[in-house]
Amino acid sequence: MEHQQYPIGRFQPKSDYTRPEILALLQWLEQAPARYEELLTCLSETDLAQTYRPGSWTVRQLTHHVADIHSLNFLRFKKALTELNYEATLIQMNDWAALPDSEQAPIQGSLLVFKGVNQRLIYLVNGLDESTLGKTIYHPARQINLSLKQLFYMATWHVAHHFGHIELALGKQPQEFKVNSDS
Repeated sequence: MEHQQYPIGRFQPKSDYTRPEILALLQWLEQAPARYEELLTCLSETDLAQTYRPGSWTVRQLTHHVADIHSLNFLRFKKALTELNYEATLIQMNDWAALPDSEQAPIQGSLLVFKGVNQRLIYLVNGLDESTLGKTIYHPARQINLSLKQLFYMATWHVAHHFGHIELALGKQPQEFKVNSDS
């Protein structure tokens, strides 16, 4: 059950990330939209209705969720960079997943949103210096302060986490989330 719920392992941020580690995360995330498109292209309605475990979200819902949360994480970055003491905006994920667009809309729109937001997030993070990446936000659901480095790791982990769920739902072995750096 643990492997189905956390196919790449639980979210466990380090206390800090080196510049080479951030660059490795940027490189991994840069390839993520193509990975999603390759995995999801030409799926049937039956495939899109598959779940990774009983009672879980469908492949369609997961795809829309990834686009939604990636957009949310991008906005969290922008708010953290422009507001003092920013507290992360939260959503009701299960309620969002039950909305008509999440349950029924074609996934192509969410793949486009994910790709576009991903480009913007990568560009933003790549342009931030070490000091700025050290800024923190408070994440009320996790009840922790996260640096922007940790938030970026969380955003990248989230994309990989649900990619693993989709792989499981489609009967594939989830890929290991491994980010190589020189550090």
